[in-house]
Amino acid sequence: MPFANGFLHWRRRVVLASILALVGLAVGWSGFAPSATAQNPPAFSRTEDLIYGRKFGTALTLDVFEPKEKNGYGVILVVSGGFFSSKEAINPGFALPFLARGYTVFAVVHGSQPRFIIPEITMDMHRAVRWIRRESARWGVKPEALGVFGASAGGHLSLTLATQGGPGAPDAKDPVDRESSAVKAIACFFPPVDFANWGGAGEDACGVGRLAGFKPAFGPRSDTAESRAQFSREISPLYFVSAKTAPSLIIHGDKDELVPLYQAQLFEKKAAEVGATCKVIVHPGGEHGWQGIDKDLFTFADWFDEHLRGVKKN
Repeated sequence: MPFANGFLHWRRRVVLASILALVGLAVGWSGFAPSATAQNPPAFSRTEDLIYGRKFGTALTLDVFEPKEKNGYGVILVVSGGFFSSKEAINPGFALPFLARGYTVFAVVHGSQPRFIIPEITMDMHRAVRWIRRESARWGVKPEALGVFGASAGGHLSLTLATQGGPGAPDAKDPVDRESSAVKAIACFFPPVDFANWGGAGEDACGVGRLAGFKPAFGPRSDTAESRAQFSREISPLYFVSAKTAPSLIIHGDKDELVPLYQAQLFEKKAAEVGATCKVIVHPGGEHGWQGIDKDLFTFADWFDEHLRGVKKN
């Protein structure tokens, strides 16, 4: 669900620098430039356009980035810009900090709005995790310990997996659908967590208010106040937080006017109440993206080292 200004900024950045194509709720990692890692990039290979599912005859695809020296763990990049996803939005720069640590990175492209709405997009992400788990031996990663990361809309989808990933259907005809979509750890930037309480209690943003321009991502159930009340709970990760929620790291700017810091604070508070692990890092002066945000990807890698590999940074 991109915001107009953020989305236009994203388009300029893609054309000019092919940077993290994720802005507004479309992921505004403005200023992303993985300088240190890009200057001395780890050796890796890329396998493109692997089909993890199909939707109305359209292939759902992902790319796999494999480091030369693997640590045996995999992390999933949610390629989502305002609940819009595309092959062109994948850039190896997203993966470099993780490849440098030996992680195999799966860059997942999901079905996009306006053709598909949030619940349908969420189903794509569950399917992607199941496919990766089913194919884990092929890529040399541990199926029981997958991480997920993303920003803004991609952060929302990451937290959705953290809170709602779970067992597949044992009797499913497709063996992929028998696999679990649970993940072991997530890290994200400025994610939406509660559309019913956007910048404060009672501020409705379920396709209305601040997000009125992005109604296509919400669909017809955002038409009335009555339907929004229930629909918001169904698509907001906050209402699914439990003690079983995967350890979650959120980095959020305190000057973000697109996705308010209040969102991260809500998730942190709820996690504390139920005994789940959640850490929020506030970036002073940070808007919806900030200069030097690439360095925070290494903080994500530290999080995965600790919660996937059991290796805590001193």
